[in-house]
Amino acid sequence: FAFPAGEVWYIQDAPNSYDHGPPMHNLRQFLDLLRRENELVTIDAPVSSDLEIAEIHRRVIASGGPALLFSNVEGADFPCATNLFGTKKRVDMAFGLRPEQFINQLVQLAQDLPSLSPGKLWPHKNLLPAALKVGMKTAARGPVGEYVQSPPDLTRLPLLKTWPEDGGHFITLPLVYTQHPDTGHHNLGMYRIQRHDAQTLGVHWQIQKGGGFHYHVAEQRDEPFPLVVFVGGPPALMLSAIAPLPEDLPELILASLLQGERLRRMKNPHGGLPLIAEAEFAIEGIVPPHIRKPEGPFGDHYGYYSLQHDYPILQVSRLYHRKDAVFPATVVGKPPQEDMFLGTYIQELMAPLSKLVMPAIKAMWSYGETGYHSLSAIVCEERYPREAMKFAFRILGEDGGQLNLTKFLVVIDRPLDLGDFRQVLTHALERAQLETDLFVIANLAMDTLDYTGPAINQGSKGILIGVGDPIRELPRAFTGDLPCGAKDATPYCPGALAVQGPSYADDPDYAQHLARDSALENWPLVFLVDNAQVASKNITFLWSTFTRFEPAADTYAADVQLRRHHPCYTPPVVLDCRIKPGYPDELITDEQTTEKVTRRWSEYFPDGNVEGKEDPLGYTGFSLLD
Repeated sequence: FAFPAGEVWYIQDAPNSYDHGPPMHNLRQFLDLLRRENELVTIDAPVSSDLEIAEIHRRVIASGGPALLFSNVEGADFPCATNLFGTKKRVDMAFGLRPEQFINQLVQLAQDLPSLSPGKLWPHKNLLPAALKVGMKTAARGPVGEYVQSPPDLTRLPLLKTWPEDGGHFITLPLVYTQHPDTGHHNLGMYRIQRHDAQTLGVHWQIQKGGGFHYHVAEQRDEPFPLVVFVGGPPALMLSAIAPLPEDLPELILASLLQGERLRRMKNPHGGLPLIAEAEFAIEGIVPPHIRKPEGPFGDHYGYYSLQHDYPILQVSRLYHRKDAVFPATVVGKPPQEDMFLGTYIQELMAPLSKLVMPAIKAMWSYGETGYHSLSAIVCEERYPREAMKFAFRILGEDGGQLNLTKFLVVIDRPLDLGDFRQVLTHALERAQLETDLFVIANLAMDTLDYTGPAINQGSKGILIGVGDPIRELPRAFTGDLPCGAKDATPYCPGALAVQGPSYADDPDYAQHLARDSALENWPLVFLVDNAQVASKNITFLWSTFTRFEPAADTYAADVQLRRHHPCYTPPVVLDCRIKPGYPDELITDEQTTEKVTRRWSEYFPDGNVEGKEDPLGYTGFSLLD
């Protein structure tokens, strides 16, 4: 599991109105704040970490409910906290006003510096004392070192199994700390960790992960690679682990900047990597070279399972934890889940940095409804013809974070609300000459969790350019007879039509026939789907389309001609977004767990103050976004 690191900037402001005062040093201060604000409910009834906690969590987050503290996890020595970031309010509470204010002021200072005007520099005078507090301070002791287990028993930690076909129990909010073998530069990332046994974990290093790059260097030398997994800590630390930073920009420094004080570390009493003093847990060990073990399956944030593959292992030597430690966890699946609330916050927080990093790109948004990597949109200022493509290459070639894994990118040149994809796509289709403005680039790397390509980590990209003045008037309603073989047709937005046809298993060639059907000749873009009614809601449409097609394999048109080595697509263009053989299973709860949680709901919440409906398919949460 990975939170969206790299789906960056968006210039529309979404101010945080919550200021909790001094920065929070650790997780328990955040939990105390949630209690005071009636945003935390403690569940004292015994619960299982095997599917039960996850099902309770899903129902509560789908109803917009509180954070949860499970005080009695069967077989575990520690309580488990979930849904900490499951609403915008709680995200704002976690981070307060300081990160937004700091980044805005830092960007403004960078823009004012060239003039060297004292009048412009004076408003930023408070940045100097803040800069003096940036960094780390190291002490001989810290709370995380209060207890140590060696050898550890990881089976006593409340790791969660969240979906029926999961391959085991996972740490879902890990802070994975590594250092480059040569430079010593550190990386703090968040990628899921599977428990194999009492002393062994699986490390899910997807492509384009900083910690994985560090391990690659050590493995090339046949050297064991030291690693520490922190669990819990200051909210600023968790934010820095998912922030879209260039590879060598230290996340711990960002955490210090956001927190407004030096980040506390403690010396490792056994001489290994330093420990974050205010973490709840620190799991220390080595990743041996050239050893892999099957990891997964895992129900992921795309709303499907990521399948089992071989990944490195962490041989754990010690488990550190503080007194009365609390184990934070999350659950991912069909949106919206906690990762979407955090992803939205990150994008809005980092928006001003676009003025420094990519000044010609005015806005950017990646769509959490599609798992982030499947779809992004940007606004650029085109100063000469075809310059928009330069900005597309700039995004897809971005080395920091994971923007380069974007599967489909829409480029426009007007300041629209990018969060409204209906508006974005309408604007693009009014202007796009599909013969020259739709690009499909095959044989590229693709996000590890996206299984629409021919093999893991392999796929393609699509780019749609819609800039300049409108060239067509778009149809808004579908009239006339359905295309041959179609069962339903529903407009998603002007110019884009969702058509329900036969399943892929029944007619794999139907997309090509559909593209040549005269009933669609006025529609520039058609999405072939398994259920056309998904077009009635933005979230169901985005999730049911862009997670189910690969540009190079699933793009069809009335005619395709090769001109100047460029495929020219004559509309209508059809994107085949049907479920296809080989796709992982959709995430669905099992009947036994569903019945158990329904039966026990009053035990979890005896005061009757928390709602949670049965939702085996996981669609209830869609209503929160549409």
